[in-house]
Amino acid sequence: MSSFLRPDENTLGVIFGRRTKGGPPGVAKALRQASARGATLGTSYLGVGAGVLSAIQALYGLSLFASQWNTYPQPLTAAMAWVLYVAAFVTALVTMSVLGDRLPVWIFVLYLLALAGAVALDFVAIWPLHNIGLYATASISAGFGLMIVVTLRRGREMLAAAGILGIAFLVAIVMDGHLTAETFPSQLNTLALAVLPTVIGVFVVRGFRRMVQQELDRVLVQSTVSAPRFAVGMLASEELARLDLAAEDLLESVATGRTALKLDPKTASVAASLATELRLHLIEGRRETWLYHAVSESEMLGKSVTLSDKGSLAGLLDSGQRDGLLSAVWLLMSDTRKPSVARTLSLTLGPVAPMGERLPNNQIPVPIVITTTDVPRNRVDPAIWASISRVGRYSDSTERSSLRVDIECIVDNPADQ
Repeated sequence: MSSFLRPDENTLGVIFGRRTKGGPPGVAKALRQASARGATLGTSYLGVGAGVLSAIQALYGLSLFASQWNTYPQPLTAAMAWVLYVAAFVTALVTMSVLGDRLPVWIFVLYLLALAGAVALDFVAIWPLHNIGLYATASISAGFGLMIVVTLRRGREMLAAAGILGIAFLVAIVMDGHLTAETFPSQLNTLALAVLPTVIGVFVVRGFRRMVQQELDRVLVQSTVSAPRFAVGMLASEELARLDLAAEDLLESVATGRTALKLDPKTASVAASLATELRLHLIEGRRETWLYHAVSESEMLGKSVTLSDKGSLAGLLDSGQRDGLLSAVWLLMSDTRKPSVARTLSLTLGPVAPMGERLPNNQIPVPIVITTTDVPRNRVDPAIWASISRVGRYSDSTERSSLRVDIECIVDNPADQ
């Protein structure tokens, strides 16, 4: 029997064999899965920066602790807090380095317990001084120590840990019983130093990952600009390569005699499936334009952009017009000044109206209409208008906080090609 394999999925998304709950993975899903496994997509550099910042703060805290040694009623307890924190900090760094920017759950839990122990020992050491804000050292560094794992664990986990640390400081400050107008600023400053670094780190990492994901999505979508008028998408191209390999294996097995003729029912069924899938790809390549694949295979555009191009007119645009149209749509949908508002965009191409006057070189005008929701005219970036102008002459209007742009795109007549 030959060694060829039955394709995992067909053009229509049907899975052969056992069905999985999540369905076939797409490009965007693959990117999310890759970014979920540790500090990928450049966030490891943010982790290095957080580690350096935490180390600098620890050195400052140690110098402050040394200068106040004679003030502590229980200096050995405070020293134990520092020993525990430094040991946990160094162990976490070594573990992440050995595991390749990975932090298993059990190691993360142990690290949090070690930080909690350092905070408890520091509180015990300075409790008789009745001024948590002035004398806390190792406990503040524990808040900075959380930052070194902010790129490796979920944001909710880090915010929960920072919240528990903030509650511990707040309870200690209140129970200390000596909160006055004079000590309040130092107490508030200490509470902020313990909690805010981790909170800020979480939002910085989230923003960085969102930016990188959008740029990766844009790069993947941009590859469709240079595609032929009718073509298969990125995922379909990968599937077509698998089908082609399977078909070659089948033909080779027949040619070399490994698979005897007449084909047995199982092999014949697989061969029929391959032939059907290849035909579907050929048909698909005659129906779908580059713009269809740019919208459908983009994680951001696929959720909010509605495309109507019954005549497949998008394929007539040249590379400059394609890039301008795609850039305009992308910039309109990527503006996040109102993240709570779900923007939508409708993109309609055609139909081509009868021409009153013949254009030079027998060119034809293709009408393009862009309609958006919740995009005021005065909030449109100048770069969007520059991108639209590369597509053709345009006019814009607004209605109920919605922007409508009518573009007249001049393209070559397909009859002359």
